[in-house]
Amino acid sequence: MKTSSRHAGSMTQQPMAKRSVVTSLRAWRHVSLIAFLAATLGASSGALAQSDSADDTTSLETVTVTGENLYENVGYTRRSTSAGTRFDLSPKEIPQALSIITEQRISDQNLRTVEDVLANTTGVSARQIDSSRVSFFSRGFRINSFQYDGLPTLNTDNRWDFGEGALNAAIYDRVEVVRGANGLLTGAGNPGASVNFVRKRANSRELTGSLSGSLGRWNQHGTVADVTTPLTQSGDVRARFIGGYEEGDSHLDRFSERTKFGYAVIDADVTEHTTLSVGYDYHRGRHSSPTWGGLPLWYADGGETHYSRSFSVAPDWSYNDRESEKVFADVEHRFANDWTLRGAATHAVTNLDSKLAYPYGFPDRASGQGMYYFTGWNRGEREVDAVDVYASGPFSLLGRQHELVIGGSYSEQTNDYENTFTAGFDPGNFNRWDGLTPEQQWPDFAPSEGTSVRQKAVYSAARLSLADPLTLILGARHSDWSGSSWTAAGGTDAQAQNEITPYGGLIYDIDDTWSVFASYTEIFQPQEYRDASGRFLDPIVGKNYETGLKAAWLDGLLNASLSVFRIEQDNVAQADPLAPGATQTTYHAARGVVSRGVDVEVSGALTRDLDMTVGATHYTATDADGPYSTDRPRTQVKLFSSYRVPQWQPLTVGGGLNWQSHTFVANAAGPNGPQRIDQGSYTLASLFGRYQFTPQLAMQVNINNLFDETYYSYFDGYGVYGEPLNATTTLTYSF
Repeated sequence: MKTSSRHAGSMTQQPMAKRSVVTSLRAWRHVSLIAFLAATLGASSGALAQSDSADDTTSLETVTVTGENLYENVGYTRRSTSAGTRFDLSPKEIPQALSIITEQRISDQNLRTVEDVLANTTGVSARQIDSSRVSFFSRGFRINSFQYDGLPTLNTDNRWDFGEGALNAAIYDRVEVVRGANGLLTGAGNPGASVNFVRKRANSRELTGSLSGSLGRWNQHGTVADVTTPLTQSGDVRARFIGGYEEGDSHLDRFSERTKFGYAVIDADVTEHTTLSVGYDYHRGRHSSPTWGGLPLWYADGGETHYSRSFSVAPDWSYNDRESEKVFADVEHRFANDWTLRGAATHAVTNLDSKLAYPYGFPDRASGQGMYYFTGWNRGEREVDAVDVYASGPFSLLGRQHELVIGGSYSEQTNDYENTFTAGFDPGNFNRWDGLTPEQQWPDFAPSEGTSVRQKAVYSAARLSLADPLTLILGARHSDWSGSSWTAAGGTDAQAQNEITPYGGLIYDIDDTWSVFASYTEIFQPQEYRDASGRFLDPIVGKNYETGLKAAWLDGLLNASLSVFRIEQDNVAQADPLAPGATQTTYHAARGVVSRGVDVEVSGALTRDLDMTVGATHYTATDADGPYSTDRPRTQVKLFSSYRVPQWQPLTVGGGLNWQSHTFVANAAGPNGPQRIDQGSYTLASLFGRYQFTPQLAMQVNINNLFDETYYSYFDGYGVYGEPLNATTTLTYSF
């Protein structure tokens, strides 16, 4: 496969009929891009014009790519995706805000984990609850809907964390984040966003691969191997293996982690029109001396504490183990009439084992007395089974060509937990706490709680060509949801819900570059509260209204979007006044959170040598009590770019900025009652450089938190610091 473009150089082959694609990039005029940036980001078109030639024209060489198929990841963007609708569309044709974090972006920015990926995604904020747990938010709502290869499999629980954020990102080809409600494909969930992790596949018919080793601050080091090989002489059956091991310490005293992961997939062209994939995905991580909670924010006298970022509240005997295994399979058959039938299934088991100690209280400023530890040993298992089958293809109606998707899905998720507790302990002088304390005797384990959720659904969507420039997408999902939960103290509850989730989007193509869109989407989330008659309240319904502008240049090498949105929650539980003599609180449905705002993103190739993603989000969120989720930033700006130096071709340099606005908690639990805590805006800067010694050997250096910003990633009743300045060096050999 021969290429003359660095973007095409990262493309791999897929088993389809051979074709030659010739893309001309000559006479690229920047006028429309400058107008978009000036309107949405407040950029100065005059400043941008100075970087162009005198006639605002940049001439790029013709790019000729010959191969079996164009792989759609190109630099920091993607030409097509099925995210949000199941239709294979360009980002410009999808009537919702969408971010795609590609393999190249993951590699350049050294986004090692899922947490790293999502924390650097437009419109997403990460909250590190302690050293081992993290939650993600978008548009004011917690993200709890996750898909793997488009298969809705997981709805995460607020109370337990099985370590999704710590999973290694090396096995993913890309991560797709659809902001707003996405109930058409995910079923139950919150309306902030849904995340789809797309695994890498065995696309090469020749032996290819890479081996990398990394070394970073705090004695962090690791290695990753990625090998693809044909299993038959023709290459019709191919296998890919990705595996790695990482270990190291942390900026926190005593905290260390060890991670190993493995991924294997076999892709087979069963016939000319049928492809089968089967795979296995394994992750195991162990955290030694992890924190449960964080640092006290105030002394007993009400003054603010000023602990160092290395100060750890964890005892030396605590640990947190997580292990996950996933097996999956999918098959796709392409009919002669351009229809496609695809089926996917997965089985996943995740286990956690955490022996932890949680500090609470307010220490005396001088003596350090006044803190106490609550201890708990928790074990849990989550099991997920899911299957999804759908057919898609074109049809004719009233003299025009349209597209239809129709499918069904089934998923079942069970969570079971057991725990044991000790009487806890007094750490003495907390100001000199070093984690050295005897481990107490633990009583026998006892079952604590369990949940079971089952979803059966049928869904369909039609993409209707109303006129040459006007397209309407209409769809709906019917979900049959049932769930049960039990606790050792409260017995068992069970409920069932039937929900119809609509989807509608209208896209108008202004020209080949620009389009405008408007959409209405929904999602539902069952709840456990009961009304005065003893019935469960109807599910919370999240309604997402969105309109905006999208653009694509250079045959999809550069994509941009501007979205204005409003999200409303209905049927949110509100407590009824407690009647005289009553002991059980009942609830009624009311209007919940309303979130409104705007987000913008430009992602892809600005020139042949410059890739960039820049995104900005601003929103406000309120509920019946006023501002909602104020510890999450209302405004964020995220930028990352890479530049291959034309005068020194082996060298690529780049970096980024993540800025977020002021945040606060109005009623944090302080020593003298509810107390407000504020954190000002801050910026995290990063740099990276890569030098290609030979076509096979490259070295890359990444620097994070370049200016060593001190900030809280989480603050409420306690505080958790974000990572200080750190750097990682990676050496990669490719073959």
